[in-house]
Amino acid sequence: MILSDQVRGLPIMGGDFSHGDGTTSDRFLRSDRLLLRPWCEADLEPFAAMNADAAVMEYFSKTLNRQESDSLATRFRDLLDRQGYGLWALEVPDVASFIGFVGLHHETFEAPFTPCVEIGWRLARAHWGKGYATEAARGALRYGFERLGLDEIVSFTVPDNTRSRAVMERIGMTRSEAEDFDHPKLPVGHRLRRHVLYRIRRSGDPRAMG
Repeated sequence: MILSDQVRGLPIMGGDFSHGDGTTSDRFLRSDRLLLRPWCEADLEPFAAMNADAAVMEYFSKTLNRQESDSLATRFRDLLDRQGYGLWALEVPDVASFIGFVGLHHETFEAPFTPCVEIGWRLARAHWGKGYATEAARGALRYGFERLGLDEIVSFTVPDNTRSRAVMERIGMTRSEAEDFDHPKLPVGHRLRRHVLYRIRRSGDPRAMG
C-alpha cells in the first residue's frame, strides 16, 4: 500500500478518507495507522506465507499452496478493479507493506440470509493483537454504509473462532443466534460446517463508525 494521501474527503475509519493515487478513485482508504489499497504483485509472497500458516487458517477448511493463494489474490484484485471496492490489501505504512486483507464481499451461497454483503478479514499472525482488524473493519463498515448506501452488513465464522467474533462485537455487530447455520460449501460432518451469524444495520451500533 504505497500511497500519496493528498486528496481528502469522506471521513473513514475514524480518520480522513484519502484517495491514494490523487484521483477520485475510492480504491484507497486510510486511517491514522492503516491503508486499505488495491493488490499488487509484491503482495503475493507474503499472502502465500499467510495462507500456508496453520494458525492463520485454523478455521478454514485447509491451508493454501502458492498456486491457490495467487489465484485467490487475483480474484480479489479483479473484483476490486471491477467494483471499485471489495477485499482490500491491508498495509501499515512505514511498518509493514502487507499484513493481510479486510473488506466487503457479496455472498450468494444458499442460506436464509443470502444474498448479502459480508465483511471479512484475514491478517498475518505477526500482526494479531494490535487492533488492526478492528480499525480496518470499522472503516470498511463505514464505507459500506455511507459510500455504498448498504442497509445491512453481515459476518460469520465458526463458533470457536473467538478472535474474529471479538472483532465483530467490537465493531458493533450483534449475533443473530436463531440464524446459526450449516455452511453449504462444507460437507455434512465437517468440523467447521456449523457457523454463527452476526449482523449490523446502517442505524446500528455507533462503534461501527469508530
